Amino acid sequence: MNDDMEIAIKRFSEIRRELGYTQAEFAALLGVSNTTADIERGRTKLSGKVVAELLKQFKINPLWLFGENTQKYLATSTVSIIPKVVTVDSSEKENIVLVNAKAAAGYPQNIQDVSWYRQLPAFDIPLPEFRNASYRGFQIEGDSMLPNLRPGEWVLAKAVEGLQAISANKMYVVVLHDAVLVKKIEKTPNPMEISLISLNENYPPYRIKIDQIQELWQVSSKITFGVDATSERGLLKQLQESMEELKNQLKNVKN
Repeated sequence: MNDDMEIAIKRFSEIRRELGYTQAEFAALLGVSNTTADIERGRTKLSGKVVAELLKQFKINPLWLFGENTQKYLATSTVSIIPKVVTVDSSEKENIVLVNAKAAAGYPQNIQDVSWYRQLPAFDIPLPEFRNASYRGFQIEGDSMLPNLRPGEWVLAKAVEGLQAISANKMYVVVLHDAVLVKKIEKTPNPMEISLISLNENYPPYRIKIDQIQELWQVSSKITFGVDATSERGLLKQLQESMEELKNQLKNVKN
């Protein structure tokens, strides 16, 4: 066995362990019969098809695999996760759109439809902290983020421009192609995947491919409304009262 192939086999085995797969699981992913044991023992050749699958699925640099380059992963993905649509008021200031649980069901499919957003309630927070960034309100559905977030509550979330900004200590609204979820996020050894974490221990973590993400919003605050906020008018009225209260609090602090 030549040196290049020896290095490749060693690095192939290293990648499998780093990604957390058994030999049987890795074989199934790469289209190899049974397990990768024979490859890792040097009994079976590391084929071009397997090298191509490593590049396609995990962005493994073939030159690194054969010891000719120090860069293990090639550039991950150019997936855009910034907001697809933003709305503005009559003074051209960006609005904060509110997406309730019912609207969230249709959000992924209508994510680029400007007319769809116009049907949703929107408001503006006249505070400098909310300038120079896009914010959106999302209603919590389900109990996966208990005890921190209860069904029916709302979160105010700031648009995330890139996956490099993800923090394991924050919560995020993750807009997929078929769902809107609120989760914590952890990076995985595979740069093409992330792990979605629920606070409720009854829900196990699970991995998704990053190209499944349409938008990502970092939760900045929680808003709890009273029973009168069941209608759009009631919701906006309570929001307005909350904003007035917040402005008065800030004014008192400055004085």
